[in-house]
Parts: sequence; structure tokens; C-alpha cells
Amino acid sequence: MGFPVRYNGSAKPFMPPSLLRWQEEGRLILCCPEISAGFPTPRLSAEIRVTSQGERTVVESDSHDVTSGYLAGAYIALQLALKHQCRFALLTDGSPSCGSSQIYDGSFSGTRIAGMGVTASLLRENGIAVFGESEFSSLEQAIHSLDMKTAF
Repeated sequence: MGFPVRYNGSAKPFMPPSLLRWQEEGRLILCCPEISAGFPTPRLSAEIRVTSQGERTVVESDSHDVTSGYLAGAYIALQLALKHQCRFALLTDGSPSCGSSQIYDGSFSGTRIAGMGVTASLLRENGIAVFGESEFSSLEQAIHSLDMKTAF
């Protein structure tokens, strides 16, 4: 939505007309799980690593384990979504929180792999459909279908 919440303090605006209209209609609940959990902006970049035991951890570029903070942010986002009866979430791919279909591979080399971030995974586990920016047209269709059902 254009807020400077990324790890490097920049924004990643994604504002197609439908999204702007939904915002004007008061239909959006905005949340950055990382900021909600108390992470600063800017902050060290973080990626998900899979341990030799198959456990997923979130580590910063200095190898500091920040998994608990990312889990806290995910639960804050989930509680907010449940409070407002959200059915859909639009998240930013690549993020260790919000990646819905792609995340970075944990090597800090810029390599993306298929996978989900901590928040995306928790939202999906709780019945909220998660979409990345590249899936925005699918989100539009899902909302249009829901709007058509509730109009009658």
C-alpha cells in the first residue's frame, strides 16, 4: 500500500484501481506483521532457513534467530483478520512473513524458492485465502464472486 515498512525502510507500492477502490470503501484492514511485532524500520534482512531436522527458522542476515518475533507478528495479523472476519489476504511475495508462494532460500543470495512465509502459512491454516501481487486478478475474481453472492 506504499508504506515504508520493508526491511530497508523502503515501500513496495502496489495500488491497482480495484485495491484503491476497496480502500476508499473501507474494506481493507492494513497490517505489517513485522512492524506489529515491534521490528524497526529499517532492520536487517531476514530469510527462512530449514534446519537439518526440517525445522523452519527465520534468521537475520547476521544469523540472529528472530523466529519468535515473526511468529508474534503472524499471530497479531491472524487475530486482526479474525476480528474483522477477513476471508482474503493480499501479501507481498518474497517476505519471510508474507510470502504466499515464494520466499528467499535462506542463503541471502537473492535466490527465490517456492514456499510460504510465517504469516501467510498461519492465515491459510486458519481458512483465510492468501494471494500475492501476481495473483491479484484471482483475488479480484474471488471478491467479485463473494460480492455477487451477498448482493442477493
